[in-house]
Amino acid sequence: MPDTRILVTGAAGRIGTVLRAGLARPGRVLRLLDVAPQPPAAPGEPVEPVTASFLDPDAIGAACRDVDAVVHLGGLAGEAPWPDLAAVNIDGTRLVLDAARQHHVPRVVLASSIHAAGFRTAGDAPIAADTPPRPDTYYGASKAAVEALGALFHARYGTDITCLRIGAFRPRPVTPADLAMWLSYGDAVRLVDACLTTTAGGYRVLWGISRNTRRWFTTAESDAIGYRGVDDAETYAGEIGAGPPERLVGGTFCAMPLGRG
Repeated sequence: MPDTRILVTGAAGRIGTVLRAGLARPGRVLRLLDVAPQPPAAPGEPVEPVTASFLDPDAIGAACRDVDAVVHLGGLAGEAPWPDLAAVNIDGTRLVLDAARQHHVPRVVLASSIHAAGFRTAGDAPIAADTPPRPDTYYGASKAAVEALGALFHARYGTDITCLRIGAFRPRPVTPADLAMWLSYGDAVRLVDACLTTTAGGYRVLWGISRNTRRWFTTAESDAIGYRGVDDAETYAGEIGAGPPERLVGGTFCAMPLGRG
């Protein structure tokens, strides 16, 4: 049986680095694309590091050849001037999706962010994963556009698309808001692996969080594709302290100046 090949963009970033080791499986090869240098493959490590930009249509087209899925993590990961976010996060995602379409890649996982819904308010009822966007910044708006592009390519071409509204991705929670929004390294791997292996096709938006006791979000949507979060920020609650109550999903992003990193 031939190996399954998965393209990961932004592979040298924080999440990509964790996935490089965490997604390793027998019969699976990871094609790791980034503009930044990456460590070469270790002896026996089934990876194909590629130094290239997904903004280069020829490069992303070549990277999409003979792959079974794309995990698109590449992009600007915080507030920035609008022209930069539009070029990298929005048009870059379009280039990735179009290259995947041209090379008949059946499945794409897109890194969105909780900041696509940053002005949603936590209340008594958990916030559904597919709650309409309410971005808190230009960055959040760019991620809302990523989700819209995913919906478009699913509707037009039938590509299986998952958009992950990623929370506070850290080794451990450090702020009171993290008690609701933490995504542990281990659960990030489990979530992406569930996206890659589910038999359910379609278009979906999921919260990228761990199984936190104080989470503000529904988990039914990610449960449906087989994700089972293991880690809980509550383990660290005694070290973090209560802090001031925070009700907006985007937290401090909701007040930061637009367009400034």
